[in-house]
Amino acid sequence: MKSILVIGLGRFGRHMARKFIEEGNEVLAVERNEERADSAIDIVQNIQIGDATDERFIQSLGVDNFDLCAIAIGDNFQTSLEITVLLKDMGAPFVLARASRDIHKKLLLRNGADYVVYGERELAERLAVKFGADNIFDYVVLDSEYAIYEIATPNHWVGKSIVELSVRNKYKISILATKSEGKIYPLPHPDHVFERGENLIVMGDAGSIRNLTR
Repeated sequence: MKSILVIGLGRFGRHMARKFIEEGNEVLAVERNEERADSAIDIVQNIQIGDATDERFIQSLGVDNFDLCAIAIGDNFQTSLEITVLLKDMGAPFVLARASRDIHKKLLLRNGADYVVYGERELAERLAVKFGADNIFDYVVLDSEYAIYEIATPNHWVGKSIVELSVRNKYKISILATKSEGKIYPLPHPDHVFERGENLIVMGDAGSIRNLTR
């Protein structure tokens, strides 16, 4: 269980707080709009009303005691930047911030943010890959080059084994798991023989995945 501070209870902040709590974490939320805080009380019970750009208010929260501080404000970059700087100055060990533009991401990272998320952009890109590509059912970005994908087993792989196909050397991907009838089987043995209707959980770069799923 982690101790998490969520700043901002708009739609993004509420979704984030709910998921943190569902995962068994302890969440304190901060919101300066009292009506918005009241509307989120069914999601997170521990809410403080206050201005997160106020140094004394931030200091009163003891942000150095939280494992993670998440700034869920996306419509006011200046505010997000000020809060990021304050949190790091007060000893916050890890700050996650939200951005809507590349330049905002760069500035947040340069001023103390440990990780910056594009809420709408990352969702849009994930949906574009999921629904815009044949034989790709889902994916999770790892960095600018690599991602984890769920793909259909290529037809020409059916009846052959991982070692027989020399998957890693020939196709430049790693098979993390197989999936059949909704059940995931992690770390398949090199002698695993691919079956029709079986999905694969693989890690690789976009180019390698595109070549494989065409």
